[in-house]
Amino acid sequence: MNKEDNYKEKFKQALISTVKVISEDYKVKKDKKNQSSDNINFFEIDNLTNKYDFIRFRAEADSEALKKKFSNKEIYQNNLPKNSSYRSLYDISEKIRYELLGSKMLRGISKNIFENYMQKINLKRKDQLKSKEDTNVVEAFELYMLKNFLDIKLNTISTKILSFWEKEFNSSLKKHLKFLHDNLENQKTYNSKFSKILEEMNIFESQDENEKQETNEDQENNENNSNNNQSEDEQEKSKQEESQNGLDGEYNFDDYSMNEQLIDTNSEEQSSENIIQKMNLDSINKNYNIFSTQFDEVAKAEKLENDEEITKLRSNLDQQLVSFQDLITKLANKLQRQLLAKQNRSWEFDLEEGLLDSSKLTRIIMDPYHSISFKKEQDLDFKDTVVTLLIDNSGSMRGRPITIAALCADILSRTLERCSVKVEILGFTTKNWKGGKSRELWNNNNKPKNPGRLNDLRHIIYKNADTHWRQSKKNIGLMLKEGLLKENIDGEAIFWAFNRLKKRKEERKILMVISDGAPVDDSTLSVNSGDFLEKHLKKIVKFIENKTDIEILAIGIGHDVSRYYSKAIKITDVQELGDVMIKQLSGLFENKKSLN
Repeated sequence: MNKEDNYKEKFKQALISTVKVISEDYKVKKDKKNQSSDNINFFEIDNLTNKYDFIRFRAEADSEALKKKFSNKEIYQNNLPKNSSYRSLYDISEKIRYELLGSKMLRGISKNIFENYMQKINLKRKDQLKSKEDTNVVEAFELYMLKNFLDIKLNTISTKILSFWEKEFNSSLKKHLKFLHDNLENQKTYNSKFSKILEEMNIFESQDENEKQETNEDQENNENNSNNNQSEDEQEKSKQEESQNGLDGEYNFDDYSMNEQLIDTNSEEQSSENIIQKMNLDSINKNYNIFSTQFDEVAKAEKLENDEEITKLRSNLDQQLVSFQDLITKLANKLQRQLLAKQNRSWEFDLEEGLLDSSKLTRIIMDPYHSISFKKEQDLDFKDTVVTLLIDNSGSMRGRPITIAALCADILSRTLERCSVKVEILGFTTKNWKGGKSRELWNNNNKPKNPGRLNDLRHIIYKNADTHWRQSKKNIGLMLKEGLLKENIDGEAIFWAFNRLKKRKEERKILMVISDGAPVDDSTLSVNSGDFLEKHLKKIVKFIENKTDIEILAIGIGHDVSRYYSKAIKITDVQELGDVMIKQLSGLFENKKSLN
């Protein structure tokens, strides 16, 4: 396979993978005849010599995927205009609808579709346009839709084409544009309304429907032939120029990669998962505003205080742990036995060779030549595992709750590392009370309505997953510093921890949240709806639970958090910690094992 064919094949696989992910139809594939209605039929890439070819194929792939995702064939058919002459316009209206939905969903889709339309517009013929008869109504209608729905700026030629028809389009459509925009996601309402509008336009001559359709098709063919004849020299020259900058020239495949839709053909499943996650997260964060992120920080615990203060705080934590020393030892040993039991070996029986199976002695005595009386020891697959502990460092955790949380982190970190399970310990709070610098900035900008999250976040790394517990144990004591504990914005903190965790290479990933209840930030809630933070938390947790392979569970310190997390437990005292944690962690590992 030469270089160009290799590029084509790589690009084709990327397009197919992209369509699968965007449409969420993983049965999409290129069949041999390329004719099946269940498959995408444009992946035979015959020409890939310049960047415009890449733009066109990517945009067409996106459009086809969006059609599968957003366009219901039955609804489309039920609302077809009775006058067949208008069906080409109806097709354009529906195509623009699902492409606009996709453009709002992913920035990469928007860029691909926009660039492709701009390319088509720039290739419009440059012959003399003197009257309406020199233009095609279908072409003009598409330009009208691009201008009013996709906000594409038309060039001089396209503007002139549209000018012959715009007055008639406006008289029928302009008053309905807002309604159509508001109902983009409701295909039935949108298609029905557009069908009625088109029927009432009266832009075609009154003649038999079949004659009108034939006339329209002939006109399009003639214009296409005219385009080809008149611009043949220009197109040939353009192709020669572009080919000089093609695959063997300055063109770089990576410059026109998939943006958010980038597909790694060597790990298609993982890349597809990332794209789906991106799409879902965009949807989750759509109604969650953040006024400013410029004052947020992610800080290592050792940077927040001097070494002397951290050592003092750790000593304070150790003193509080003295009375629980026996409990800690028993818990650590019991938890370790439970988890290591998941790694125990098992036996395979009734084999032709191996160790003699003593349970089959009777059979051997009766029939010494019986050939399946042996057994063999086999190892169970115990995948690499990483656990992230995300701890609420809010003011409401002061006193006993934060001590219990620190104890949880200490015990789990030590115990799980004995079982070859890596542990990361993170914390979340805000830098200030009452909004901090974000609030000041909001005040200085005349207090715009519904600003969204209005405080400065502080996310803390107490222990990296690759750092041994002994090297980071002092940092855990920092949780006891009262001045550190302020407000809690759980949704963004979980999203942050999730992003760190999903980048890990371990096969099994667990996120454990230790909190005392609902997210609370007075500055944010005073200028937004009362459930602003809570709704975002629920959406993020539901997304992780249902759309990712990361296991998430929560420990509520003195509060029931099951309304946010499907897997949640409540503890009110350290004495309850042992059995609860053993049960939850053992069950979690067992469930994962059974799934594999």
